[in-house]
Amino acid sequence: MPLLELAARFMRPLLAWIEATPVHVLLVCFILFILLGLACFWLTYYRLQLFVLLHLVAPKPRPVIPSEKTYITSSPSGKPTTARQLPCWYDRWLAERRLQEQKHVRPQEAYPAPDAGSIEPAELRLSVVFPAYNEEDRILPTLEEAVEYLDKHIGRSTTAKGPFSPSSRRHQRGHSSAAKSNAEPGGYEILIINDGSKDKTVEVALDFAHKHDLHDILRVVTLVKNRGKGGGVTHGLRHVRGEYVLFADADGASRFSDVSKLIEGCEEVIDGSFRGVAIGSRAHLVGSEAVVKRSALRNFLMRSFHLVLTILTPPATSRIRDTQCGFKLFSRESLPHIVPYMHAEGWIFDIEMLMLAESAPATPVLGSDGGVIGTSPGIKVAEVPIEWHEVGGSKLNVIQDSIKMAVGLAVLRASWMMGVYRRRLT
Repeated sequence: MPLLELAARFMRPLLAWIEATPVHVLLVCFILFILLGLACFWLTYYRLQLFVLLHLVAPKPRPVIPSEKTYITSSPSGKPTTARQLPCWYDRWLAERRLQEQKHVRPQEAYPAPDAGSIEPAELRLSVVFPAYNEEDRILPTLEEAVEYLDKHIGRSTTAKGPFSPSSRRHQRGHSSAAKSNAEPGGYEILIINDGSKDKTVEVALDFAHKHDLHDILRVVTLVKNRGKGGGVTHGLRHVRGEYVLFADADGASRFSDVSKLIEGCEEVIDGSFRGVAIGSRAHLVGSEAVVKRSALRNFLMRSFHLVLTILTPPATSRIRDTQCGFKLFSRESLPHIVPYMHAEGWIFDIEMLMLAESAPATPVLGSDGGVIGTSPGIKVAEVPIEWHEVGGSKLNVIQDSIKMAVGLAVLRASWMMGVYRRRLT
């Protein structure tokens, strides 16, 4: 039989080698073979144990409660409105993605470039997301600074075209899979994500909105159960309507007018699919009075965390000098490649956002004439120096939260490497 002949053909040389080999050499080979087998077995066993352990400890965001998809705002009467439904590009994206998976359509067939990057057009120029937890004493100056700047440089009309207009680079680029209108959206919105505050954060924000006639411009979304800063930001990003989306800390530590620098930085790195990210950076302040006045312990922990970050994160993310600054801006088209895959809801969420941007699907690179000259993997991130100052009342416990962040980063990185987290529906 051909099969037996084939087996014999391979066995004859092996048997001849065994007969010609000294017994002690065969014994050594046998022992090495057993050791190699045991090593493979234990490696597989421990990988399986690690995989199961990561499944148990890796963060898994809780489902959204229906009331968390609503908002309240101020009214001319001075009383808060009843709950209104939030717009949600994420729900539409999720429905399209599920339909795509049910039909077993490959992403590259459903969306030419890049994968699963569908998002409805912007209605406004800029969306600003402020995550807030017990911020009644700090949020008012932040809102005053933000609204003063936004009114001056953007305006409230959804059709107005102010001096804040993005550079022509974004609106003159051609892209066959995304027909961009020449008309730029105007106006802005402010989303305050109240992360289960127990103080008067909501009342302070709505009173400010009433005094400044920000009816339906400033919206307050209340999370029934506290998620953490990352969870609040992610929730807010699911409901934005802006062409650009900024999230900023409610304490006002960053100078709000630096949003114009982030817009310019985002424009510099934006790709052929209009994806780009710009992040505020305080790295240039190292050695300045603002940093030197910090305790030696806090500065030591900051440097130690950055070392861990460099070791555990992929190349592009590890080169970023300040990942934790709460002042980051995204182009609208970058959101579907980041927001749906977020898991971290604590302080470490910034790093997951940056890693997701780095690992996003490739997109065409366009030349000055609009022609495709190649492809570029990932979403480029611009690190932009901004003005920053220390604000009292921080909820960060330096020692405890530094340890949590280091452990959280290790779990996060291992979960992505081991396949516990993947670019799939969550």
